Amino acid sequence: MKILVINPGSTSTKIAVFEEDREEFCETVRHREEELKGFQRSLDQVDFRKNVIKKVLAQSGYRLEDFSAVCSRGGLCRHIPSGTYEINQQVLDDISSGINGEHACNAGPFIAGQISRGTGMKAYFLDPVVTDELSDVARISGYAGMERESFFHALNHKSVARKAASLLGKRYEEANLVIAHMGGGVSVAAHEKGRAADVYNIKNEGAMGMDRCGSIPTADVIQMCYERPREEVEQLLFHQGGIYSYLGVRDFRSIEQKVCEGNREYTKIWNAFAYQIAKDIGAMAAALRFDVDAVVYTGGIAYSDRFCEELSSYVGALAPVIRIPGEEEMKALAQGALRVLRGEPAGKYESGGAG
Repeated sequence: MKILVINPGSTSTKIAVFEEDREEFCETVRHREEELKGFQRSLDQVDFRKNVIKKVLAQSGYRLEDFSAVCSRGGLCRHIPSGTYEINQQVLDDISSGINGEHACNAGPFIAGQISRGTGMKAYFLDPVVTDELSDVARISGYAGMERESFFHALNHKSVARKAASLLGKRYEEANLVIAHMGGGVSVAAHEKGRAADVYNIKNEGAMGMDRCGSIPTADVIQMCYERPREEVEQLLFHQGGIYSYLGVRDFRSIEQKVCEGNREYTKIWNAFAYQIAKDIGAMAAALRFDVDAVVYTGGIAYSDRFCEELSSYVGALAPVIRIPGEEEMKALAQGALRVLRGEPAGKYESGGAG
């Protein structure tokens, strides 16, 4: 069974072909700024990106009729449990309404749905960033009516969780894991026997990221809101915050190079970054009552021996540490579709979320 996998990002479209769970083709198409500047929303790019995908496949000798399924990265729909979902009109309507925001990934289900028409292939999406399996107590914040929400790198978290559990000789549904995804954004989650029972929301909680603030003093945010327009505040907090606000740099590798050269200011912020992630890991271990089978590092920053050693100096005593660096999003999407093609029921997305 051939599976087509698509993953639209802010400036690229990733395309892969899998023969069951074996990747036989993969290409990343980089989009120039001038190609995208005429589109106001990600959904305006659907036809453009769909045509790019069709062209790449045709040039590589593939026909749409060759595929049993197409699986896309999910968009910002309603909060739903983890799983593989059929793409239907309801999920497209919710994404189109902007129910949970704007992001390049919103185009994915639309592209997959349109590509599948008239071909006989099934169209799915899997584990979007709005995946929500929080426990009831984890939803409580510090103000009634303002619930904590689940936004995290669910696709990579779930894939890595299954791999880590296997390394431990367990099924994912049998393991308790604390997983730290460390890339441009950071998300740390407590995986309790097959579900992400608590997570630091990558939008506004936990450790800072390359350009996101994470948890910052509420009183200072209130003051900023009185002093600046809303659009400027959002830009500062979500795109110019975090490490970028301190160092003016978003690339972790260049930061680590400065640390290796002995730059004191870079070293201070680099150490603070590890310290904040370590605190998140400790909190998620507490959410599991410290019954933790392993702490797992993933994402691009997990390639750094130096950073992982610094992080483990804080959390290494909690549980064995497993490093699974990088991301396996394309393979995870293929495996999600394959599980359904082999007989696992697909989720049905409904107006209230998932059925």
